[in-house]
Amino acid sequence: MKLRPLTPKDADVCYALFHRTVHGGTGAFYGAEQRAAWAPARAHAPDSWPERLTSGFAICATRWGKIRGFFTMGHDGHIDFAYVALEEMGKGTAARLYDACETEARRLGLSQMDTEASHLARRFFEKRGWQVVARQSVIRDSVAIENFRMQKQL
Repeated sequence: MKLRPLTPKDADVCYALFHRTVHGGTGAFYGAEQRAAWAPARAHAPDSWPERLTSGFAICATRWGKIRGFFTMGHDGHIDFAYVALEEMGKGTAARLYDACETEARRLGLSQMDTEASHLARRFFEKRGWQVVARQSVIRDSVAIENFRMQKQL
């Protein structure tokens, strides 16, 4: 596995991975309507994705030349995207991506990191010393999706 920066050209591949991960990996926590609102079926990434993916610290893990996961973090320490392919779960891919983000946050001299984590991601972050600040519902296409505001002091 190799890590490399994301580029705007990665948007469609990352959207497809995001869509497949949400629909294939979160069914124990979210219903079909919630998953469809969270990750709508699309042929291509939304127009905003190339910039959104690359506006801060943006990194992907590749295996055999294919993107197997990606994390993005703003210069303020906010992790926006944290997704790995279903077949990569439990193989250390997310941990390597996360470690790169935390290393960058420390390099920037940040005192904390934060995110809005799904039920599935919450467990991943808690194992790394993150705390839940609040349980919340975000609205996507008139559908409430529960997640957790989390933070970690550095």
